[in-house]
Amino acid sequence: MKKVLTILAATAMLAIVACGPSAEEKKKAEEKRIQDSIEAATRNADSLQALEESMMPADSTVVDSTAAAATTETAK
Repeated sequence: MKKVLTILAATAMLAIVACGPSAEEKKKAEEKRIQDSIEAATRNADSLQALEESMMPADSTVVDSTAAAATTETAK
């Protein structure tokens, strides 16, 4: 009886191992992971660019705050 159970256990373990993904499925999964990583990096770059653009002033001229203070002091 022990030999029969050992043979059944070994057969079951081999069947479980044999049900794993094939080489083609592994390759497709790896390609999908790479594509997902590229898309995530693109989304991050786009969101960083949008954040940088939102932080820039609408008018591209630079305001000199010291010039405004000097003008008000001379006016006094």
